[in-house]
Amino acid sequence: MQLTFLGTSAGKPTKERNVSALALEFDQDNKWYLFDCGEATQHQIMRSRLSVGKLDTIFITHLHGDHYYGLPGLLSTKMLDKAFRPLRVYGPKGIRKFIGCALDISFEHLGYELEVIEYEAEETFVFDKFSLKVLPLVHSIESFAFYMKENDISNKLNEEKLRAIGMEPSPLYGELKKGRSIMFQGKQLDPKAFMLEPVLGRSLIIAGDNSEPAVLGGYLEDLDLLVHECTYTQEVYDNLPVKVLHTTAKELAHAAEEKHVKNLIATHIAPRYNKRSRFSVEMIFNEIKHGYKGKLYIANDFDVYILSRNGVVEKL
Repeated sequence: MQLTFLGTSAGKPTKERNVSALALEFDQDNKWYLFDCGEATQHQIMRSRLSVGKLDTIFITHLHGDHYYGLPGLLSTKMLDKAFRPLRVYGPKGIRKFIGCALDISFEHLGYELEVIEYEAEETFVFDKFSLKVLPLVHSIESFAFYMKENDISNKLNEEKLRAIGMEPSPLYGELKKGRSIMFQGKQLDPKAFMLEPVLGRSLIIAGDNSEPAVLGGYLEDLDLLVHECTYTQEVYDNLPVKVLHTTAKELAHAAEEKHVKNLIATHIAPRYNKRSRFSVEMIFNEIKHGYKGKLYIANDFDVYILSRNGVVEKL
């Protein structure tokens, strides 16, 4: 499972970071999924190894501009690239009106099937490689997280055991995978006797803006990977003249540690944390690390991470 961060800034783009967008790819798949689509996401895609033609589904966490203003341009470019593969967009109530208005006013004719689904909290959607549940968050408007559970692999044959009894790869392997008994050398073979233990699917949450990471509750328990906003360090947040509903590094660390989250990638970094400022990204990292013992990364634009089958996250 591979994640490519296309935008990691909070609120507005900076010279170092674009606004929110994240690509997700599954093993041995010919498509990819986009989570949020801030302004200029299509420019970020062009600078990556990703292809608009293979984009299958877009998920929008909430209707703040830095998370979805890039949609009209991306939808139009897909048409101009003659990438006519059908596309689905999942978003909260209002996303259909926004897309319809943008396309209607610009007299845009996409030339491909576009399906817009307005989800509600607690809804579950099933895809070919995973299921996705919509979880409500705490923000100034409705905002959501997506809990994804990859399908378990339960039909892997113990080929070593089959070869030990003299059966080489053949169509009989396919019959066993389908759960059917077969005859071999005069004996009936039960498929259960030749199956490996199921390989459990990976679990991850990609969250939108959220001031209370603990609201994710039991879904965080032993989670393989949490991708969550971390807009401020605690001291900076405490001194803001006007409080906004975003997560601090201290709060994120506490929630992730309490629920034993295995891997954490923090994103949605406030513009004040940059290479030319006295506020550095390392301040966010250090504050999280003070309270969280798991594996931690602070995402930058174009960072690529692999979540392996054994639940380990590594940066490429």
